[in-house]
Amino acid sequence: MAKLTPKKIVATVEADFKHFFSQFLHNESIGGIILLICTIISLLCANVPQLGALHELWSKNAGIHVGDFSLSMSVGHWINDGLMAVFFFVVGLEIKREMLVGELSSFKHASLPIFAAVGGMIVPALLYTLFNGNGDFSNGWGIPMATDIAFAIGVLSLLGKRVPLGLKVFLTALAIVDDLGAIVVLAIFYPSHALHFDMLLYAMAVVLVLYFFNRNKVNNMLFYIIPGILLWYLILKSGIHATIAGVILAMTIPSRTVINEVKFMVRVRYLLEKFKNASNSEVEVLANPRQQHIIHRIDKHVQEINPLLHKFETMLHPWVTFFIMPVFALANSGVEISLDLFTPQVMPIAEGIFFGLLFGKPIGIFLFSFVSVKLGIAKLPTGTKWRQIASLGVIAGIGFTMSIFIDSLAFTQEYLVNVGKAAILGTSFVAAVVGLGLMFLTCKTEKTV
Repeated sequence: MAKLTPKKIVATVEADFKHFFSQFLHNESIGGIILLICTIISLLCANVPQLGALHELWSKNAGIHVGDFSLSMSVGHWINDGLMAVFFFVVGLEIKREMLVGELSSFKHASLPIFAAVGGMIVPALLYTLFNGNGDFSNGWGIPMATDIAFAIGVLSLLGKRVPLGLKVFLTALAIVDDLGAIVVLAIFYPSHALHFDMLLYAMAVVLVLYFFNRNKVNNMLFYIIPGILLWYLILKSGIHATIAGVILAMTIPSRTVINEVKFMVRVRYLLEKFKNASNSEVEVLANPRQQHIIHRIDKHVQEINPLLHKFETMLHPWVTFFIMPVFALANSGVEISLDLFTPQVMPIAEGIFFGLLFGKPIGIFLFSFVSVKLGIAKLPTGTKWRQIASLGVIAGIGFTMSIFIDSLAFTQEYLVNVGKAAILGTSFVAAVVGLGLMFLTCKTEKTV
């Protein structure tokens, strides 16, 4: 049996990380294509009378009724408050992972994407406010702050290996910080209803229970899923948007292993030796009870060395990418397109979103990145140029999922929500096309990384 050395262990961990990141980019790229297809379907359903049944589905009521307990909402609200809580849970897990071991784990690594993301949120919000500062539409300032990571990476992936890996990692880290900023804005500035402090107190009690499980290394998913559902319900009833429960739950998920690496290697080596001694050339492993028992014990130790955070993330990420986000797109992208949609009275909304996403994003990202590098606080990713950062800023102007989500909370009138959606979709399309063209031009002479 090959001897495990620290060097080999480090090499294995590095290889696993590269595989995970490659798989993450691949999933996000495919997810972006599926999102685009679902957006087109949703637009068709909203504008073709023969396909209107799907568009009308989102307003139908659905509920849970058990004894005296009853919870009823429209299908659209179940998606936006329920399924999107799972989306925010996964986003929270990604943020926690990046802060612990990823691009945000040290100030040296995190400084550039943090400064870039902050600039990419502040400048778009200011540009929107420039058009709507004193009007009835000022509450929409949070709409152009967000970047859709699935669409952005999907667009970037069209250029393949032409784009330096450092630039892809930078965009991913930037989008994660961007999501964190959007979550904070959502929680503070866009409550769904008047606050009910009794429900918030109950929610805090559940969080304390989850924290207790974390500190005592409880590694069973059910101990977090069941209180997590209760936390979601309490947050829903508290007046804060229910999706915030997903982020809070993510922060309580253990990131530590139950056993350390040394114990794991010692135990697995011992069991592998027993497995070897129990082998019988005349009997298949499936029919060998001793080997089956050893496999079960090895699997138990594998579960102990695999952090619960990673288990949840790998389990839920495909569901979010290939089910939750496409369903969200189907339910929320439908806008009845007509010449009467953008009247002079509501044009400031469209202008604020357009200039915020298409110009505010690249200006903010480039300006804050440039200043942080020149001050010696941050440094550019390996193999990247300033013109590529500027081009990437345009791609970051694709603000689909989170922008539409905030749009639905910023305005109470459906007409204004639709104006915002149309502006987001149109601007995101322009940002994708222009950003793709700029990235093609700025990366054409770069070597493959």
